[in-house]
Amino acid sequence: MTVLLDPVGLFQGTSPEARRTLSERGRMRTFEAGDVLMRQGEEADAMYVILSGRVRVDRDATGQAAPAVLAELGPNDVVGEIGVLDGGARTATVTALEQTRTLELHRTLLSVVLLQYPDIAGELLRTLSRRLRSTDEILDTLARDKDKKDRP
Repeated sequence: MTVLLDPVGLFQGTSPEARRTLSERGRMRTFEAGDVLMRQGEEADAMYVILSGRVRVDRDATGQAAPAVLAELGPNDVVGEIGVLDGGARTATVTALEQTRTLELHRTLLSVVLLQYPDIAGELLRTLSRRLRSTDEILDTLARDKDKKDRP
C-alpha cells in the first residue's frame, strides 16, 4: 500500500509503519499563492511536507534591506522542521508561490512517532544539517556582497 510520505526523501530510510502513521495522523492543508505557511519569529508548532506546489523560504538578515531568499521548495520537501525539533521560534518565513498542498505534522505527533520510530530522527538531523549549512553559505555571501558595496 502506497502512502503519502513514500516519495518524500526525508522519510525514505524509515519504516513503512512510521510513514503510514504520520500520513494517517497528519493534517492536510492547502495554501493559495501568496499565503504564508509560517513567519519568522512565530512559535513553531508544526512542520509541513509539501505534496504539490512550490514555496519560497525567506529570512530577514541583519543589515539587509530585503529578506534573503534561502530556497524555493516543491513536492516531497519539508519546511518548518527546525523550530519543531528545538522548540524555538521559526527561523524563516515560508510563502506559497502557487497553490500548495501540504501535510501538516504537529510537534506532538512528531514527538510520539520519533519515540516509536527513532530512525526518523536521524533523517531529520541530516536534513537540518544540510539546511543550516546552506543558510550559512547564503548569509556569508550576502555579508561579503554588502562589504564590497560599502567600500569606497
